Amino acid sequence: MSILVVDVGTSGLRAAVVRPDGEVTALHHRPFPPSTPAPGLVEFDAAAMATAVLDVSRASLAAGGPVAAVGITAQRASTVVWHRATGQPLSSGIGWQDLRTVFDCITVRAEHGLHLAPNQSATKVAWLLDNHDPDRKHDLCFGTVESWVAWVLSNGSVHATDHSNAAVTGLLRPDASVWSSTACDALRIPEAMLPRLVDSSGVFGEATALPGAPPLAALVGDQQASLVGQSCVRPGQAKITFGTGGMLDMCTDAAAPASSNRTPEGVFPIVAWSRDGRCTWGIEAIMLSAGSNVEWLVSDLGLIADPAASHAVAAGCDTTDGVVYVPALMGLGTPWWDYGARGTLLGLTRGSGRAQIVRAVLEGVAQRGADLVDAAVAGSGHQLPVVRIDGGMSQNPTFVQALADATGRPVELSRHTEATTVGAAYLAGLAVGVWGSLADIADAWRPRTVVEPVGQLDRARWAEAVERSRRWIPDLSALDF
Repeated sequence: MSILVVDVGTSGLRAAVVRPDGEVTALHHRPFPPSTPAPGLVEFDAAAMATAVLDVSRASLAAGGPVAAVGITAQRASTVVWHRATGQPLSSGIGWQDLRTVFDCITVRAEHGLHLAPNQSATKVAWLLDNHDPDRKHDLCFGTVESWVAWVLSNGSVHATDHSNAAVTGLLRPDASVWSSTACDALRIPEAMLPRLVDSSGVFGEATALPGAPPLAALVGDQQASLVGQSCVRPGQAKITFGTGGMLDMCTDAAAPASSNRTPEGVFPIVAWSRDGRCTWGIEAIMLSAGSNVEWLVSDLGLIADPAASHAVAAGCDTTDGVVYVPALMGLGTPWWDYGARGTLLGLTRGSGRAQIVRAVLEGVAQRGADLVDAAVAGSGHQLPVVRIDGGMSQNPTFVQALADATGRPVELSRHTEATTVGAAYLAGLAVGVWGSLADIADAWRPRTVVEPVGQLDRARWAEAVERSRRWIPDLSALDF
């Protein structure tokens, strides 16, 4: 009764077999970074992605044995358009980070009153059609990555997406009930090319491209999968994934929102998952750059040899001696949403050295994590007594301790660096009886370790540093998505 999970991230993809005890086995990974043909453009080869998905899936099944079902989780909002008859992509897929449609979003708001962001799928689909099928005469399919993977695994018999992914495309009604004809009409997107809406957890087809044709039983966005994978299935439970960026997701189980726009606290409503025709809602707070700041220390400044070295170097000093770093390399997300803010290093003196700067970078990311927690608490009314985390930075003890000190809360570390795989397995397993209920998943949480606060980072000084980083590029700061 194991589950095969296909997990497609922004820079790599993998398949693994998850056992009923939640352990991940038979893991096969393949790097799959996107290309950047010009500044602001992010693309990927959807056909090559399909081949890689089949390769790693078959390898995991060969190593892990038969499975009861397949779960799929993937980067959200990245966009693929393909020919229905042949399954051939119309063009390169467009990654969620791609910014080619920034001004299209501004135009759509001015002309139609629609609030769309360039990291959503809607304007990406329109761009692909405008540039490759301007007359809308071809029979095409649109899908985000999980939809494309389901098509590939089913040999083209399944064209579907779930509510957690559809809700971040910009093409779904705010209550997640049906596709928005208003958005489709404004962007000249034929509704016939949109995928069928299915539950995040529930059998919706067969993976006939794989040995044994196991049932397809889960589709879920990567951040929501991480939420479930860290057993945050009760209202008020939340996790933060610290990868290239940082994402806090909280289960609220609130009523469906009247709008998909962000709240005054700078958080967004999300569909956490759907089962039995019902959506469970949550909120999301976003840090635009997290681990990318450590990569900056490695690749651009040459202060450390690799990201793992940041812990040892930062441990060379007890404090930053007044050095403060604001990790705004791509602007600031929640709660300010200032795209013109920029990375800022303050408080340098003649005595400031390598250790102080590296520690300041780790503490800066931790302070941003505390910003996300504060926004989520204010935006939800839940107090969030503990913070659960996964992602690459969760392996860094100096960072994790700084996060506990900045939030004033215990930090529980996931047993799995990437909890997305486990979350997709839980949702697929619920659909076929490997796990009986969400309560079973809540009770399955066993953190790798718990880090308690031992001090307190200066939040007032932090707020002042953030203010100095803001509005550095006024034209970008004026953008509002």
